[in-house]
Amino acid sequence: MIGPVYAEVPRRPPFVATLSNHVPLAFGMNPAEAAYALRTALTYVSGRRGNEIYLAVSDFGGSLFFPRRDHLYLQFRRGRLTGWKGDWNLNETWR
Repeated sequence: MIGPVYAEVPRRPPFVATLSNHVPLAFGMNPAEAAYALRTALTYVSGRRGNEIYLAVSDFGGSLFFPRRDHLYLQFRRGRLTGWKGDWNLNETWR
């Protein structure tokens, strides 16, 4: 005779698995890895070669009537990501 059978409760995926950005930013990434993680092209803003600041503009989210454009500035030192800062410019909303 076979022993009792118990139903397993399905495990819920972690919250980050349901996000559209499955590869988060991490310190030490190069510009190509950061662009892949953000799923957008990086635009050069300033800085010398290897120590640049790039801008990533995301058009995801919002709606047909109120499109959303998030700006993210990425700081690279010696070709590696050392920091980032979001810029939510409210003036752009009314242009």
